[in-house]
Amino acid sequence: MMRWLPVLLAGLSFGLVGGLHAADVGLIKVKGVIGPATSSYISRAIDKAGERKFACLVILLDTPGGALDATKEIVQKFYASTVPTVVYVAPAGSWAGSAGCFITLAADVAAMAPSTSIGAAHPVSIGIGGEEKTNDVMKQKMENFASSYIASIAEKRGRNIEWAKSAVVKSESITATNAMELKVIDLVAEDMRDLLNQLDGREIKGKQLKTAEAVVVDIPMTTRERILQVLSHPELMMFFILVAMYGIIGELSNPGAILPGVAGAIALILVLYMSAILPVNLAGLALILLAAGLFIVDIYAPTHGVLTFGGIAAFFLGALMLFNRGEPGFRLSLAYIIPVTAITALFFLFVAGAGLRAQLLPVRAGRETMLKKIAPAVEAITDHGGRVFVEGEYWNAVSESPIERGQPVEIIGIEGLTLKVKPKA
Repeated sequence: MMRWLPVLLAGLSFGLVGGLHAADVGLIKVKGVIGPATSSYISRAIDKAGERKFACLVILLDTPGGALDATKEIVQKFYASTVPTVVYVAPAGSWAGSAGCFITLAADVAAMAPSTSIGAAHPVSIGIGGEEKTNDVMKQKMENFASSYIASIAEKRGRNIEWAKSAVVKSESITATNAMELKVIDLVAEDMRDLLNQLDGREIKGKQLKTAEAVVVDIPMTTRERILQVLSHPELMMFFILVAMYGIIGELSNPGAILPGVAGAIALILVLYMSAILPVNLAGLALILLAAGLFIVDIYAPTHGVLTFGGIAAFFLGALMLFNRGEPGFRLSLAYIIPVTAITALFFLFVAGAGLRAQLLPVRAGRETMLKKIAPAVEAITDHGGRVFVEGEYWNAVSESPIERGQPVEIIGIEGLTLKVKPKA
């Protein structure tokens, strides 16, 4: 028995040593525009990292910017987090622009991969033509708020306050190397493993990180968050607006088709939902609705295309203004707007227009073509019956006034297989 004691003690020692492994590290990947879905995703990941006692949470970031409200929610969540937050701008070629700059500076540890950049955090509000045309007072207010807000973030995290202000006021953008030299970030890491090695031993929130041998645990988006992220793209909202317009007008031009109407109704509901999570300008949306109205009216009214050209202009301006108060990530480029405008104009001119005009044409085939025609009575016609010969066929006929055989009659109605006629002088 005694000879097995050393082996048993060695096994216990090995188990104890093995049990003192580093805590896991959470990882989430944020790519694209910052919006409500991003805020929800990061908040949930921070809560989950706290529940599972992760050593820290790493946010892999690559974004051109996004909504200010969502950015503020993320920053506040960072401040309240009990788990150290690490924003890592990676892989090479990634950018922490606009809202991404605020988020990076707000993390407990700010890190970047080589060949990445950060900055250009100037608040942007665009007008007709896609250029900055806000009035000077509003522009100055936005700039002052953003400058003071990012300065407070940099001060809280002990980072370069002056550069943070210049990123807003002068839209400065710098590389990872320069950011490290200017003390904008804490470290530059080649990859995830290099990042964990450099984080090892750092003291954050009163505890020392043990990340050198940590296991990285991915925290994926939920289905709801993925859907919200997809719906946060302005191009997709514009697409749904087109589907709603085409579908509803297509149903009007071809009653009973069902599919266009259903697709249009679903797209319209999605547009209403997306307008609640995207910075939509109501003036731009109103112009697009006006354009659809002008297209339809021009089909019925003899305006010789004047309203159609007005609709094209209204649609183009509405598309430009649709997100004119959003961040750069919510802009619609002219390369997207011009083809969409051209396709919409062609649709209403040649597809919807042709369908609606066809409904206004007189009937040229079928029983309805016999109305108001003159035909001879082949036998006497009363209110009890008789017969006429029309379009090479004999038809039963009735008349409120007696009609003699051979007398011409005028067809005034059709009920089943019986014609209603009246005497014709």
